[in-house]
Amino acid sequence: MKIKSLPFLGLLYVACSCALPVVPEKEKEDIQFAQKYLENFYDFKEEKSALFKSKNLNLMSEKIREMQSFFGLEVTGELNSQTLDMMKQPRCGIPDVRSYSTFPLNPKWKKEDVTYRILNYTPDMLQDDVEEAIAKAFQLWSSVTPLRFTRLYSGEADIMISFASGFHSDFYSFDGPGGTLAHAYAPGKGIGGDAHFDEDENWTKFTTYNGYNLFLVAAHELGHSLGLGHSNVFGALMYPVYMARDTRNYRLPQDDIDGIQSLYGPPRKSPAKAFPSQEPTEMTPTEAPTETSPHEEPTEMTPSKPPTRADDCDPHLTFDAITTLRGEILFFKDSYVWRKSPHFTGIEHDTISSFWPSLAAGFDAAYEIDKKDQVIFFKDDQYWAVNGYNIQPGFPKPIQNLGFSKSVRKIDAAVHDQTTKKTYFFVGHRYWSFNENTQSMERGYPRKIAADFHGIDHTVDAALQKNGHFYFFHGSKQYEVDVKTKKLIRTMQSNSWFDC
Repeated sequence: MKIKSLPFLGLLYVACSCALPVVPEKEKEDIQFAQKYLENFYDFKEEKSALFKSKNLNLMSEKIREMQSFFGLEVTGELNSQTLDMMKQPRCGIPDVRSYSTFPLNPKWKKEDVTYRILNYTPDMLQDDVEEAIAKAFQLWSSVTPLRFTRLYSGEADIMISFASGFHSDFYSFDGPGGTLAHAYAPGKGIGGDAHFDEDENWTKFTTYNGYNLFLVAAHELGHSLGLGHSNVFGALMYPVYMARDTRNYRLPQDDIDGIQSLYGPPRKSPAKAFPSQEPTEMTPTEAPTETSPHEEPTEMTPSKPPTRADDCDPHLTFDAITTLRGEILFFKDSYVWRKSPHFTGIEHDTISSFWPSLAAGFDAAYEIDKKDQVIFFKDDQYWAVNGYNIQPGFPKPIQNLGFSKSVRKIDAAVHDQTTKKTYFFVGHRYWSFNENTQSMERGYPRKIAADFHGIDHTVDAALQKNGHFYFFHGSKQYEVDVKTKKLIRTMQSNSWFDC
């Protein structure tokens, strides 16, 4: 009979994190738990025959020493309380190794364009938050490699992502709350690369004490999906023990960077083209990509050194575009986004690619139509429509589709008036009014900005509507204008939203 070989598997394992001293009445239970742990992670094989009892004890002591050495514990070979407590920490379930590692035979994807598909969702989180967590997890790895990840909405993807309970059609059933959190297979055909998450766990958007941060777990598991094993570097993403941490400014640790680059190398030197056309779901190999207009190359930016993110409280901070997104405010500058959320204090910093991996830096304008759950982004003479973190098919489109003449080459700023359902577009010292209901430009435009928005006698870099006010940004200043009267109320620094 042939034994079917399976792809290398990575699992995330969790148990109670409380310290339990080894006491006589629980010694048998603790030994059984330790034996199972060593079987899962240190290749311990128990001899069933009583004749080999002494051999079992010696081998178990040897494996305990190996485990203690890996975690930097005192190497005694004894199942003391410190060792048992470490065994009961949340962790991933493939065998432990030193520093970063790859799976045996170094399996990896033989291409740089890797696809993924989210098959279903956990009810613990909003679907948009699940999509964001997965996209940001992929972005961690794409930011330090030549790899590009494209989401599919149908068909077979390289990495299939799903939530399931108990038996779920592979050889590794989930075990209910606690225990195994998730598992992922190393790169390969079929089930290779797939990542499964235990639905019996409580998945969370933020790091809490009553659940597991999906972004952290997904980023770890996708490391396995790309070919990485475990690391013994404390704090590394591929360290086998789950560690709760604040993920708002999370950056991939150097050990993980070294590991993934040993498989795929560093990112390409040349900059990516801005805003490539994205057709992840329906495009066939014979279809030609959508032609786009040529873009101007940046004059002062070198290809290998992207601009650094400006400090929040820099008095000279300016923005390229600003929009709301599902209750949050997003401020864009170059390749970075400042994120102000009602769900937490402070400002979260991200890259644009962590939200929309296929979109490059440099938005000119953006606005949200909250009733449609839609954000429109502008870059040069094109625009994109986005639902949450998904680019709608058929984009980009030329701005002339909105009613602009060919003499208009780019949009400086845009803002949607939620009351009138009109969107105002600003170009130089003039503005246009677009009716979102009829999808057409209103007659009598363009008009001078200063004629209708009293006190705004300059160009507009970015615009926002919030709480009954327009906010127009020009350089490092912003101007608060009453929506109804369109009169200037006050002038502030552009970064006054950041509590500087």
